[in-house]
Amino acid sequence: MFDLSGKTALLTGASKGMGLAMATALAGQGARVVISSRKQDQLDEAASGINAAIGRDCATGIAANVGYKDQLEVLVAQTKSDFGPVDIVIGNAGVNPYYGKTSEIPDAAYEKIMTANVESNLWLAQLLAPDMIANGGGSMIFTASVGAYKPSTMLGHYGMSKLALIGLVRNLALEFGPQGIRCNAICPGVIKTDFAKELWDNPEAAERARNEIPLRRLGEPEDFKGLAVFLASDASSYMTGQALTVCGGTNMWA
Repeated sequence: MFDLSGKTALLTGASKGMGLAMATALAGQGARVVISSRKQDQLDEAASGINAAIGRDCATGIAANVGYKDQLEVLVAQTKSDFGPVDIVIGNAGVNPYYGKTSEIPDAAYEKIMTANVESNLWLAQLLAPDMIANGGGSMIFTASVGAYKPSTMLGHYGMSKLALIGLVRNLALEFGPQGIRCNAICPGVIKTDFAKELWDNPEAAERARNEIPLRRLGEPEDFKGLAVFLASDASSYMTGQALTVCGGTNMWA
C-alpha cells in the first residue's frame, strides 16, 4: 500500500534538507520525482544523488522561484511535458527574511513571506488540480510548522503564514475532496536543516533538546521520509485536511 510505481511527484524546496529527504523516499517507493528550488546547479547535484541512491534514473531538477507565479507555471508545464501529469505534490519551499516583532514588520518582508509560504502553494494547487481530477485523484502535501500554534516575538509572522497555510490546506481538502484529491499539512518542530540553523546551531538548543524535548533530540530531515511516503500513497487514502505534527513531542495535542 506504500507503492508509488508509475506516479509522478513534484517537490518544491527540495535540493536539500527535508525536501531532498522526502524526494528520495518517494523515489525509493517507485515514483518519478521532479525536485525544484532556485538554483539549478544544486538541483542537478541533488537529483544525481537521488538517482545514485535509488539505482535508477528517477529524479530530475527544474529551477523555479516559488515567489513568482510565472515560474511555477513553467515548472508545472515542463514537468508535465517530461513526465506526464503530477500525482503527488509536496510544497516544501518557504522563506523567513524577517526576525522581530510582527507589529514592526516592513511591507516588503510581509508580502514576501505570505507569497512564498501561502500563495505559492495555492498557485501550485490551482495548476495541478485539473490533471489530478481528470486522473481520479491525487495527494497534495504542504509543509507548515509548529510555529503556527503559538505567537512569537521573533518569528511571529512566519508562524502566521504557516497558520494561514494550514487554513488553505483545510479549504483545499474540503473543495477537492469530492474529486478524490487529498490535501494535508506537515508541521515540523525544530529540524536540523540549513533553513532552521539559527534555531538549533547553538549550545542553548542542544541543552533544550536534552532536557525539554520528550524524545531528547532535535529532528533530522530523514524523520520525514516515512511521513511523506504515507501521505503520498494509498496508505493514507482516508486522510485529508489534517496537520500532522512532527516535533519529538514538544507540541502535543491538548
